[in-house]
Amino acid sequence: MEIQIGVLALQGAFREHLTAIEKCGHKAVQIKFADELNNIQGLIIPGGESTTMVKLIKKYEFRPALDRFFKSQKPIFGTCAGLILLASRVENLDYCLGYINIDVDRNAYGRQIDSFEQFVELNPAYFPENESYKAVFIRAPRIIKAGAGVQVLSSIKGEAIMARQNNILVCSFHPELTDDLRIHRYFINMVKDSINMVKSS
Repeated sequence: MEIQIGVLALQGAFREHLTAIEKCGHKAVQIKFADELNNIQGLIIPGGESTTMVKLIKKYEFRPALDRFFKSQKPIFGTCAGLILLASRVENLDYCLGYINIDVDRNAYGRQIDSFEQFVELNPAYFPENESYKAVFIRAPRIIKAGAGVQVLSSIKGEAIMARQNNILVCSFHPELTDDLRIHRYFINMVKDSINMVKSS
């Protein structure tokens, strides 16, 4: 199945996501203007500086197009800052998209110098390979509450670090900074399922 996945390219680590999608055998495109969302079947919002990303989303008037994309049930994947933007509630940030029912504390895992890597377990219900995943945390946000309807796909000490609700996937870490493509492949399968649902409806 031929699909196009867009990566929001306003700021942050978007190039690494583009590379990961292409390594999975699919076309990845930079999204710099709101009308470009019409040409893709899935969207990745990368890590970066959440406050700067909010300013650029406002400046380039992305919000209406993002809302339409979300309401059309097309999958969206947010990593690190992308998770912050997709959340329902964020401490010390008065703007978020509210697409997934989670409460978030920004930069809760520390400053840039506190970045770390840790092997984590992925929920075998979604990742049957049952192999540990090396997660890279850089000024990572913390999911302090996963509300109703949210499925936890990975956690550390009982706290969610990757979660899904319907067509929204988020993680606190940076899967694009490893050679392990399992999480990008999982998102691609979400996109394929979304396309098949549209075809069968």
